[in-house]
Amino acid sequence: MTSRFDRWRSRWFLIVQTAITAGFAWFLAERVLGHRQPFFAPVAVIITLGMTFGQRLRRGVEVAIGVAVGVFTGDLFVLLFGTGLWQIMVVIVLAASIATLLGAGQLMINQACAQSVIVITLAQGTNYAFDRWLDAVIGAALALLVATVAPSGPIRRPRMLAAEVLEQMAGTLAASAAALRDADQARADEVLERARAGESVLTGFSTAAEEGLSVVRYSPFRRHQLPGVQAFAELYDPLDHANRNLRVLARRCAVALWREERVPAVYPELMEQLAEVVGFVAAELHARRLPTRARDQLVAVGERTAHVELASSISGVVILAQVRSMTADLLGLTGVDYAEARQLIPEVA
Repeated sequence: MTSRFDRWRSRWFLIVQTAITAGFAWFLAERVLGHRQPFFAPVAVIITLGMTFGQRLRRGVEVAIGVAVGVFTGDLFVLLFGTGLWQIMVVIVLAASIATLLGAGQLMINQACAQSVIVITLAQGTNYAFDRWLDAVIGAALALLVATVAPSGPIRRPRMLAAEVLEQMAGTLAASAAALRDADQARADEVLERARAGESVLTGFSTAAEEGLSVVRYSPFRRHQLPGVQAFAELYDPLDHANRNLRVLARRCAVALWREERVPAVYPELMEQLAEVVGFVAAELHARRLPTRARDQLVAVGERTAHVELASSISGVVILAQVRSMTADLLGLTGVDYAEARQLIPEVA
């Protein structure tokens, strides 16, 4: 229930936004244009705004065009040939063909077909032939305007998700270090599963970053925020690389305990030190700052890894190598490119 409530809380703005926009679309079609029961106006709003959550604005445009094409095709067909079994089959072929000729993707084709079938099956007559199409256009256009001016995905969401990824990484590092120190194989196996499960949050960050970039590029009210949003979106690559190295590290910790391989006591200390820095980076993101202040701390960890005992076991060597690789990856979060990061971490003595 907690996770479901968190999901609702992340979407409540979209829910209210969709409801208000759908009601306004109905009002415009019924009161301003004088259409009877403008069903397609709020439906187009719901479909279009629903597709803009967590996705690029282009997806919303694609859905809006698909709805308009489908309703137009269905309206035209009802006007000329009425409704019935063969009309449904033919109108699907027409709607899919028109959408394909417009260069549509599968999403737009599906919407065109679905909306044309709805028109064919629900049409009470041909007296309101193109009213339904105009209602759909009004709803889709209004939804895209609202999605641009007041996007459902807050601009700060990518930053918060990046901070969540880093908090999970810090927890995984600290737990792996504790499992090594206590020779607790069961805990090491649990940590490995946690490391593998962290991929979903990183995927969510990537999606939110794409949506944020789309919003600031297309919205005249948000365009001034492009440099900041771009800077946070560029955190994805170093985060992805660090997360991959973290999974390898967690796996080698579990393997080392399973094989009873000797790992120098200083290695868990290095992992804990790196976990503290990762936690600091997450705190900087929560404070709406790029983590440039963590650069010196990461360099200090990298320098320390160059002056420790080299393990005699394969797992120990891999653990040290992954700590060093993660440190280089995390330096990318501070504005350092990978080539410079490797120069900042000395070779092992």
